[in-house]
Amino acid sequence: MRTYDAVIVGLGHAGCEAALACARMGLATLGVTLRLSRIAVMSCNPAIGGSAKGHLVRELDALGGEMGRVADLTGIHFKTLNESRGPAVRASRVLCEREGYAAEMQRELTGQSGLTVAESEVVDIAVEKGAVAGVVLKDQEFVRARAVILTTGTFLQALMHVGEQKEVGGRLGDAAATGISKSLKAMGFELARFKTGTPPRLRRDSIDYARCEVQPGDASPKPLSLRTVRDVANGASFPTRNQVLCHITYTSPQAHEIVRRNLNRSPLYQGQIVGRGPRYCPSFEDKVVRFSERQRHQVFLEPEGVDSRLVYPAGLSTSMPADVQLAFLRSIPGLEDVEVVRYGYAVEYDFAPPTQLRPTLETRRVRGLYFAGQLNGTSGYEEAAFQGLLAGINAGLKVRGHPELVLRRNEAHGAVLIDELVTRGVDEPFRMLTSRSEHRLRLREGNADLRLRAHGFRVGLVSEQELAITNERRRRIQQEIRRLERSGLAAMLRRPENTYWALASLDKGRPSLPPDVAEEVAVEIKYAGYIAQQDRACTRKQDAWDDCRLPEGFAFGSVRGLSREVSEKLGKYRPLTVGQARQIPGMTPAAVSLLLIHLRRWRESSGRPHGDPGAKDLSCG
Repeated sequence: MRTYDAVIVGLGHAGCEAALACARMGLATLGVTLRLSRIAVMSCNPAIGGSAKGHLVRELDALGGEMGRVADLTGIHFKTLNESRGPAVRASRVLCEREGYAAEMQRELTGQSGLTVAESEVVDIAVEKGAVAGVVLKDQEFVRARAVILTTGTFLQALMHVGEQKEVGGRLGDAAATGISKSLKAMGFELARFKTGTPPRLRRDSIDYARCEVQPGDASPKPLSLRTVRDVANGASFPTRNQVLCHITYTSPQAHEIVRRNLNRSPLYQGQIVGRGPRYCPSFEDKVVRFSERQRHQVFLEPEGVDSRLVYPAGLSTSMPADVQLAFLRSIPGLEDVEVVRYGYAVEYDFAPPTQLRPTLETRRVRGLYFAGQLNGTSGYEEAAFQGLLAGINAGLKVRGHPELVLRRNEAHGAVLIDELVTRGVDEPFRMLTSRSEHRLRLREGNADLRLRAHGFRVGLVSEQELAITNERRRRIQQEIRRLERSGLAAMLRRPENTYWALASLDKGRPSLPPDVAEEVAVEIKYAGYIAQQDRACTRKQDAWDDCRLPEGFAFGSVRGLSREVSEKLGKYRPLTVGQARQIPGMTPAAVSLLLIHLRRWRESSGRPHGDPGAKDLSCG
């Protein structure tokens, strides 16, 4: 019998981050995957980042995660989205070499000390006295572990659909995981079904690019990772790979009509697929039906590598029959003679509603068992990776006996992601959006290191030298802001028509600053008033509620005056703080007041003074 501190089940984007975090924190770690060659495969879009997702990757990187660095190493098209808009919504997106990304991440895992990677299937989770004890592999070997992190992606009881055809599997060419769902249900976990999909893959040299719009990358690409930034400052070349052009085309009325005529053959519209799909990444047939007034939809043609023969048509996810896919593809400008290498398909899979989790991503039902990624009902590589990192960090902290890491909503978009999952749950695959955050003006890509690198240092994933670099950057930003305020130039900079660089002729004493420092100075000064206004909207009371913790096992049914609806929802979601309770749909201000009154009475009747450690979690400001 083998024994490890932590076992990570599944090595997709969530599993890779979880496994690396645990190993780097000093845990003896085992990563189990169905196929070693499929570790970190980009199952769908070969890109990292995008709106809100770029923020998540920057935050993950600041905490010590790996995704941003690997994206930088394998990036072939760097693009800043929403560049003409405010800094809060500007986001980085990197098109990567699909095979190169997986190969680089695989090298990182196999070279990581303290991490063992095994090819097998976990068929059961072992539990002893309410705590996880280990896992059982397909050959019936029992592996003992103090923490187990499930990052099963789309593989639990997975079923693929292409038109009328069905095939068991979580990804084309890969099997499904069949034992874990049964094990989770036996432990009392609730499971449900979601679906996702992927577009067909097109042969690159069969596309007429002359009929498409050229979409170049940024002239001066910016790295996602702070480690890449450091390497570039020390003379390393960037980007490391040749860059490619992407192209844009649009669907046609003829393509829409082909889909409408064949909806009777769509598994989505004929009830064969019972799982709900992602709202923000609908299939092409879903777009045709839901947005019937639209005459066309954008299709983004992305090469899967510098020398790859495959092109990914973003925006054309579909599970229509192969002949229908070919027909509508060839009605799209530039694709009239296109050849399909692999047809699109949909995947149905089990997920576990995330209200069964604590904010650490540890399950409420079984101590030491963590869920991360699409198992929690999310969509996207970036959402999965951030969860994997936080689950790995908290598993490592728990095994080492250190305090857990729970980020606040005003610290990170990743904190908003996790808070939304564990308090509100999901009724469709969850995608992170900047609009979900009430502190979005503060949570910018450019200051992720200032917000989070100290947390990464505390848990052991960021070095002292790396933290010192961030602290020096913070010092220089603050020093320059104070200098501009004293000189009166800050007032001029706040005017919309002025930029930091345009005022150089009026600023004789200006120091020489790195571009990232100067940019952050300009943003902080220009948006200080807007940020203050946003902070006022997020009242002090809300911050106090976030700190007001509810005792474990709190009897919500004993709170007099609560409606049945509110009482039932509190019992279902089991919030850990009053702030979390306030976010539950149907939770009124009056109900929050009743909850606070009952908490104070409970504290007083229990005889616990404010200074008593046992009463610490009940302090409500």
